[in-house]
Amino acid sequence: MSEAMQPAGDWVAAFPALVQLDAPARAALSAAGQRMTLPPGAEVFAPGDPCRAWLLVESGSVRVQMTSDTGREVVLYRVGPTESCILTTACLLGEELYSATGIVETETVGIAVGVGAFRRLLEDSAGFRDLVFAGFGRRFTDILMRLEDVAFHRLDIRLARLLLARAADGSVDATHQDIAVELGSVREVVSRQLKTLERDGLIQLDRGRIEIRDPAGLQRIAAAG
Repeated sequence: MSEAMQPAGDWVAAFPALVQLDAPARAALSAAGQRMTLPPGAEVFAPGDPCRAWLLVESGSVRVQMTSDTGREVVLYRVGPTESCILTTACLLGEELYSATGIVETETVGIAVGVGAFRRLLEDSAGFRDLVFAGFGRRFTDILMRLEDVAFHRLDIRLARLLLARAADGSVDATHQDIAVELGSVREVVSRQLKTLERDGLIQLDRGRIEIRDPAGLQRIAAAG
């Protein structure tokens, strides 16, 4: 992450959870925050990188994913507006290196709070400490649910749910590889599943786009799990 950072000013007001903190904690956060603007495709962090700041997203989206030794990718979670990154929090608390990759999906404005300021706030502000651990717990639960989904639900069910969730105006703009990464699968397997759905009249495949032809049919598959 090499983009230049600038003082963020009173950025705390854009984060509803942080606004609830007492005045000293809000002032300390405002003073410590640095704002950065990241373009799509930028790498925020990578495996083995040290964690130098607590990271939050003011606007945009960052995808956090892992890649196996064989090149298989799986999306762990996304960090959206007003959210912090659970992996960053874990690395700061455990003094560990990053174990996954953070990639900017849409132009993102982020806030970085330096390690020193983050740790001082944890020590000095019970409200900030509670907020950090509550957020960590919620996102950790989300990741466990995602792992359960990958481990125990059939691929066709997860695929139907993803298509329904991402359909905008009756279509999904994504390649087969994009969907495979989302589902923790491989492109060849996902392509076969998509072809089956197309053969059954539920979708129509175009280059980089999937048209939803029978939402009710997809819903029946999604509900099977």
